[in-house]
Amino acid sequence: MTVTHGQPFTTEITDILVAHCGLDADAAARSPAASLEELGMDSLALLELSAVVADRWRVQIPEQSGQLSIPAVADLVARRTQPPGHTENSIVIAAPLPLVWERTNDVARWTELFTEYAAVEILHRDGDTVRFRLTMHPDENGIAWSWVSERTADPASHQVRAYRVETGPFEYMRIHWSYTEEPEGVRMTWVQDFAMKPTAPVDNAGMTARINANSRVQLALIKERVERAYAGGGDE
Repeated sequence: MTVTHGQPFTTEITDILVAHCGLDADAAARSPAASLEELGMDSLALLELSAVVADRWRVQIPEQSGQLSIPAVADLVARRTQPPGHTENSIVIAAPLPLVWERTNDVARWTELFTEYAAVEILHRDGDTVRFRLTMHPDENGIAWSWVSERTADPASHQVRAYRVETGPFEYMRIHWSYTEEPEGVRMTWVQDFAMKPTAPVDNAGMTARINANSRVQLALIKERVERAYAGGGDE
């Protein structure tokens, strides 16, 4: 959840500051965007706040919390107490397993398979492990997001495990791909487990919704492109 004025945790943080740290409740009400330091909270008050928050929610507040407003502290607590992100999406591709495996794990050619990636740079290979940089097409703000990931494929079990080396807005991002043969073709399943940083522009729930929506689009495109390659003899 994203916390704003009057929403969960804001009242609780304010009550802690008033009861344990000497906050003037009227001053806080008059200046909701003020930082804790601007509201007169010194280092001892911040230590007390950190201790109460850690005891109540098992959340650690950063040392620079004095620069945060009460709603910002509430948002941090809310993000840290919500469950981590988890998504699972799959699709059946009507093509042989060797072709599906080869096409979807050819990282260097992912710009031909995914519509979201503008560039792929292979940084290192070691057997079935590849480290690479992905760069997306610019978003609506003109920002081209880029990060480094590492991916290890297991051809024997037809599973792939990956993680973001450069995590960006994520605390962590772990990815598991699996392939199983079914009567209609090969089911490719994507599982992603992650958590967002407190400073990220979206929380775990919001990113879960984004990943689910985008995964369904990309899986449908991959299905269409791999099946077209199979129908054309695998030469596309």
